[in-house]
Amino acid sequence: MSAVNETIIRDVVAEVLGKLGATSTVTSAAAPASAPASKNDSCGCGTKKASSTNTALRGKFGVFATADEACEAAQEAFLQLKAKGVEARRKIESIVKSLAEKNAEQWGKIEFEETKIGRLDHKIAKLGLIKLVPGVDWLRPDARSGDHGITLEEYTPFGVVGAITPSTHSIPTLSGNIVNICAAGNAVVFNAHPSAAKCAAVAVRAYNEAIYREIGIENIACIIEKPTLDSFNALCKNEFTRLLLVTGGPMVVKAAMQTGKRAICAGPGNPPVLVDDTCCLTRAAQSIISGAAFDNNLLCIGEKQVFVLDHIADKLMQKMSENGAVKLNSAQLDKLTKAAFTITPGQGGGCARAHTNKDFIGKDASVLAQAAGINIPSGTQLLFGETDAMHPFVQEEQMMPMLPIVRVKSVEEGIALSLQSEHNYKHTAIIHSHDVENITAMARALDTTLFVKNGPSPAGLGLGGEGYLSFSIATPTGEGITNPRTFTRVRRCVMVDNLRIY
Repeated sequence: MSAVNETIIRDVVAEVLGKLGATSTVTSAAAPASAPASKNDSCGCGTKKASSTNTALRGKFGVFATADEACEAAQEAFLQLKAKGVEARRKIESIVKSLAEKNAEQWGKIEFEETKIGRLDHKIAKLGLIKLVPGVDWLRPDARSGDHGITLEEYTPFGVVGAITPSTHSIPTLSGNIVNICAAGNAVVFNAHPSAAKCAAVAVRAYNEAIYREIGIENIACIIEKPTLDSFNALCKNEFTRLLLVTGGPMVVKAAMQTGKRAICAGPGNPPVLVDDTCCLTRAAQSIISGAAFDNNLLCIGEKQVFVLDHIADKLMQKMSENGAVKLNSAQLDKLTKAAFTITPGQGGGCARAHTNKDFIGKDASVLAQAAGINIPSGTQLLFGETDAMHPFVQEEQMMPMLPIVRVKSVEEGIALSLQSEHNYKHTAIIHSHDVENITAMARALDTTLFVKNGPSPAGLGLGGEGYLSFSIATPTGEGITNPRTFTRVRRCVMVDNLRIY
């Protein structure tokens, strides 16, 4: 197993920790990630064994100081879960879902107070939705029967999964991951975003205490109490970590994919919306506002920019105003843009680059309005304004309740600009149209993991549309919306010439 490239790990600082203003202790690259195993911990092959009698792991209920301690505890829990069977997985699923719903208000407040981004009511709502995450029943064996006997393929666990979670949806992502990962029979160790580590540890401890009382497994979901880049490195390198689940930007994904271990990566998104003249403009406006305003646009699937046919643009914007969104004029938009972005001049003839001001990420529309020099009605959820296609609000995944509206001359131009602004992330795209040829053309051109027609973006996760929920959408590595099967190995068992009963 190759080590994580130290240069890449250092590069992740700006993206993982700096984007939202987190601080982290980064030690020297020469420092070892973990102490070497003692003779008593080794079987002679160089691989450390999990100890079932390590008293240092007792009473922690999943919250550990180091990645190595967390991984050892999770490995022990994985072996216990393996012995207890499928029914124990069902109990874990039930416990996590019930506790998330029961504690939604309390945990939502804790997360909101720690991260200071998004909307409290939506933090609470997201925890109430964990019940929609698929569990054990998602795993069904596949069988083949023929003249030469019967073959059974089963979906079995990897062991310990190392998971990196974001600050935007800390407890909801963690909770949904536990359901999926443990339903598949694994244990999990989280390296949470430092800006949302305390609330994540509160939830992990509560889950483990309840699971221990019910089935006697103490550390099925573990977390590093004070996560750093070094703890991320150690988690990736640990011999018990068999699989990685990483949520983050391009540098995080790159680092995970160079660990030498299989990585399931949920990367960035910049979802475009296309509106043509065949749709219901009232429904389109209401859907766009609903999706873009949810949790102040922190959702990776949330509408980030709108391309609309020129001759219906005024009507769409009027419908948006009628449904509670507030339009900025050009002067107000310029003022907000200067506050919300820092423009770095291009190097060596390259293009200038906009960097999002962390002080505006996930803030209420009223905060953005103040920066724009405008007073807005209380309770306004979304701002919008006309821009060109290369405006920073179009090109950057800004995660603010401010939606740029771009006029286009044709559906073809709208599709082309949607493709450009999505940056080939292949994450999410939305269209409002009743023309199946336009819908089909955009679907084929953008080739995104999620493609929503005539509804708000959350409909793509079963919230107002058919389907199931997950807060980890693996676009770079292709697994799509994660579910229990994502975290399994496929194993085949063959009986030759027997057990076929007809």
